[in-house]
Amino acid sequence: MPLDSKDIKDEGADPSQDADVLVSQLAAQDETPWYKKRNLRTLYFILVPTCIGVEMTSGFDSSMMNGLQTVRSFDTFFHSPRSTLLGLMSAIYSLGAIIVLPVVPWVSDHLGRRWAIIVGSIIMMIGAAIQAAAQNFAMFVCGRLLLGCGIPFAIIAASSLIGELSHPKERAILGSLFNSCYFIGSIIAAGITLGTFSMPTNWGWRIPSLLQVLPSLMQITFIFLLPESPRFLISKGRGEEAFAILAKYHAEGDVNSEFVKAEYVQIEKTLQLEQETAHRNWKELLATSGMRKRMLVGSALGLFTQWSGNGLTSYFLARILDNVGITDKHTQSIVNLATTLWGFVNATFFALVSSRFPRRVMYLFCTISLLLVFTGWTIASARYNIANDQASSKTVLAFIFIYSPCYNMAYNALTYSGFPGRVVPVPRTGEGYRSVPMVLSFFNQFVNPIGIENAGWKYYISYVVFLLFEVVFVYFLFPETSNRTLEELAFLYEDDKREEQQRRVVDEIDHDVHGSGSISEKHGEAAHIDEVPRSA
Repeated sequence: MPLDSKDIKDEGADPSQDADVLVSQLAAQDETPWYKKRNLRTLYFILVPTCIGVEMTSGFDSSMMNGLQTVRSFDTFFHSPRSTLLGLMSAIYSLGAIIVLPVVPWVSDHLGRRWAIIVGSIIMMIGAAIQAAAQNFAMFVCGRLLLGCGIPFAIIAASSLIGELSHPKERAILGSLFNSCYFIGSIIAAGITLGTFSMPTNWGWRIPSLLQVLPSLMQITFIFLLPESPRFLISKGRGEEAFAILAKYHAEGDVNSEFVKAEYVQIEKTLQLEQETAHRNWKELLATSGMRKRMLVGSALGLFTQWSGNGLTSYFLARILDNVGITDKHTQSIVNLATTLWGFVNATFFALVSSRFPRRVMYLFCTISLLLVFTGWTIASARYNIANDQASSKTVLAFIFIYSPCYNMAYNALTYSGFPGRVVPVPRTGEGYRSVPMVLSFFNQFVNPIGIENAGWKYYISYVVFLLFEVVFVYFLFPETSNRTLEELAFLYEDDKREEQQRRVVDEIDHDVHGSGSISEKHGEAAHIDEVPRSA
């Protein structure tokens, strides 16, 4: 029989605390580092190729498209794509993601996280093969469309598995490292295109295109060494399996662990909340001023992560360098590789330290520094355009490198590690957040090469203006979520009725952790989203 919350009792729990706070407290009391726990250490090693490494596919794609623009055979075969054609080549990847997004949660929630990763990986491998074998522009674009169709299955399931399998002590760091792996894929692709850019045959661009199968192949190879999500198993009535996984990896096999019992109850409560709110429509979700504010901030964050200039350097670096006189293909390839290496270094650094700083402060530093960088970048580009000043060209190059840590300190480090989920609570996080970046990424990637081609440095002014808006928005509307439970965040947003409901739930969850009764007989919504696994 599956475990029920009534089977999980603990006499030592503090009755004044809810399950989430109890989980956080017990995790903090555990002073043994992860690398000294055999089972947890093994789990994290397997997470690298199967889940954390999923972002390598996106990183490979952006850097490959950057690099292919320096490959002479690519330019010759596709008749020097610029402006609209180049935008379509790049943006079609995001369009594929948009097309399949409605079915991704169904696959992940019905087949499991592991099978969702397999489905996505197979689709991406087929797409990469078509892309590499392309005989014309249309076939190349179709291959990239399939690549885009596969990536949401893998990314959403992998990010969920990271949160649902990892120990709460390392969860935020692993979530941040997930984004850092983007740069590993970028480095590999940049190195490959640097090695093939001078090839006289079409293999100069076909080899990088074909090697895009590698991250997906790695995921398929290792995925069944990874346990399934306890959250998924509980949702399917397989509670005993879920409890065994939690005990094995979070308590080194101790089935009597108070911490594991609290985690189990926490997951059950969250799933119950999702079932209660699953059939609410958008009108109901936006009925209160608090939820409208939450959705506004969550959607704005999705907008900011895509429209802060990152799309320029990720996909169109060669065109930016062309506009400031750096036209040598070999030099452009080296710059592409150097920026990806530098991005990996600073992104990993911020992934490891971001949890030590208040999130709102990180976002403020991020947006203000990006505004200053883009202002200087725009001025230097204008000076080069007016006076053909080589010093201005070098200044633009310097700003490209400075941009990377300014962006990664918050928009990269915090994207998968807490802020969105704490502002837009389960289960609305997926509705209010995940779809926004994909839609905006398509628009951004399509428009950027057109703007660069037709407006030159003047196009950057639009980013300066928008970044100024970001600074103002973050300053006035972003809440500080560090060291606050969901109940405390609800008090910031919601009315007195909501506050009273949250207080009632605190007593109910604690009763389930160490008292009697079944969760199915109660209602509750107490959760610390940083610590609660989120549904794909």
